[in-house]
Amino acid sequence: MNRRTRRTLLIVAGVVLLLTVAIFLRSKAPPEAARLLPEADGIIYLNIKPVRTFFHKDLKPPQRVPEYQQFVDDTGIDWEHDLDQVAIALHRMPDPNGPNGPVAYSMVLVGKLTGRKLNEWLEAHATSRETYDGHTIYNLHSQDRTVRVTQIGYDMIGVSNTPTSEQIHSMLDRHRTAALPFANSSLLAEHYHDVPLLSLAWGLGQIGLPFSERGAISVFGLSLPIESDSTIIASLRWTGSLHLRVEEIAPSEEKAASQAAALATLVTLARGLTQPLGSNPANNSLKELLKTAEVTQKQDRVVVTAQLPTSFLASLDEKENSPPAVPPQSGNPQPPSAP
Repeated sequence: MNRRTRRTLLIVAGVVLLLTVAIFLRSKAPPEAARLLPEADGIIYLNIKPVRTFFHKDLKPPQRVPEYQQFVDDTGIDWEHDLDQVAIALHRMPDPNGPNGPVAYSMVLVGKLTGRKLNEWLEAHATSRETYDGHTIYNLHSQDRTVRVTQIGYDMIGVSNTPTSEQIHSMLDRHRTAALPFANSSLLAEHYHDVPLLSLAWGLGQIGLPFSERGAISVFGLSLPIESDSTIIASLRWTGSLHLRVEEIAPSEEKAASQAAALATLVTLARGLTQPLGSNPANNSLKELLKTAEVTQKQDRVVVTAQLPTSFLASLDEKENSPPAVPPQSGNPQPPSAP
């Protein structure tokens, strides 16, 4: 083998090695939509496309209120078919009684969403506009808040209702470095490695924020023995069935032990309380969830696992399709919101 051939082989081997490392790092990195989010107290991510692909037979087409149908006609965007991914950053507000309530949000939506018709809709409904880094940010008024919307890329929309434009500016700044797999928020850098591989949906950080009331976390009307500011890593993935995993990082092993015992007792009580419930998709799904629920503790972490039947999605869909108790109020058109 002559020197020139050996040099060529070394170059090819080096390129292959670099590509392999890049692919490996990319596989370990959070999804791009999550990497664009600004600093936050909690992050929630949903990969809707595989859910729509695998479970479309279990889901019913939603009933469209006239306002939503008008939005679809005007923009050509139908969230049910066109939205593929949602990444949401939760921001704790210093004044829980302010216009944003206890939590504000920033979102990155991915799918067949952007285009001329959406720009025209935003132009028509924006109360003001701002140009930042070559992007137009549209400010829309909604319930005493300003909702900022911008087209980040050809298939991405950024939305934020925080009091200032800092968060949506941050999303546009991060988009410039999106090719770097670990250029993301400190919350993702610290905890994303705890998210199980191939999770369809996950959340981390203080994700109890949307469910907390008076310092307690409540789910399905049950108050959970978990601090509202606890760091939690929750995930939902498909392993032949829907596998739910919720992990809490407790302040100490002693606190983890007491919370694990309290959660195990709560699961047992909930099983007994749900047994007399009548048979319907929602009740059957809840019973199956509680039947498979397990609570374990490892050092300072409390882990709850359960299997969700595929009918669970259908039961949620039925609730989503039920007619609203109060008809929509007339008035100014609202900014686009993901389901």
